[in-house]
Amino acid sequence: MQIAQPPIPLQQAFWNDWNAAHREHAVDVVSLDQAKTVGGWLERIGRRGLDILEVGCGSGWLCSQLTAFGRVTGTDLSDRVLVRAAERVPQARFVAGDFMALDFGRATQDVAVSLEVLSHVSDQPAFFGKISSHLRPGGYLMLATQNRPALERNNIAPPRPGQLRRWVDRHELRALLEADFVIEELFSVTPQFNRGLLRFLNAPKAKRLAAAAGLPVVNTAIKKAQERAWLGWTLMALARKRG
Repeated sequence: MQIAQPPIPLQQAFWNDWNAAHREHAVDVVSLDQAKTVGGWLERIGRRGLDILEVGCGSGWLCSQLTAFGRVTGTDLSDRVLVRAAERVPQARFVAGDFMALDFGRATQDVAVSLEVLSHVSDQPAFFGKISSHLRPGGYLMLATQNRPALERNNIAPPRPGQLRRWVDRHELRALLEADFVIEELFSVTPQFNRGLLRFLNAPKAKRLAAAAGLPVVNTAIKKAQERAWLGWTLMALARKRG
């Protein structure tokens, strides 16, 4: 389903400000867990010299890690942020603009990475179709997106001007992916809550108490149980292009 999107200049202004405030100077645990998962997948592929496209690279913080695996192109609406990203990560190529209007060539990439971008595009099936068009046959998509059932258990401010928002659950994500990809892995990671009982289970104080009591395994067990119950903040998907 396609939803109305704000004008591109308004979205661009929002993401320039957001990335400058939230990604140029620090990366939170949600993003770090996503990066760890992507890094593990790339290690499993066991190849270097890959052509990698990061869609929605923001400040380019992940591009610097991806360059260990090959030639990296990062793209994002945040044109001002990408100028600074190019200075910090000169070994990567950065292209500013609306991904849906940019041309990265057909079947030019081995891997496409996209972290928390899906919920901010108006036509999600077309988004996946375009990513698929840039991948070589059998190429990989490594995706992280907000997990709607988990985020709906949090207090989250409404979208700001220029911020498009449409979260998905695991069933919706599976249906979107299966049009162009074969799904190899789909799971949730990083439980994180700011209200209700789950807030207390995941509170830093509760984790510190368990660790102080010599029971860090309790923290791990609680985290894993929530992830298995699809309550992680993030849905992670590893998929391969059909054909």
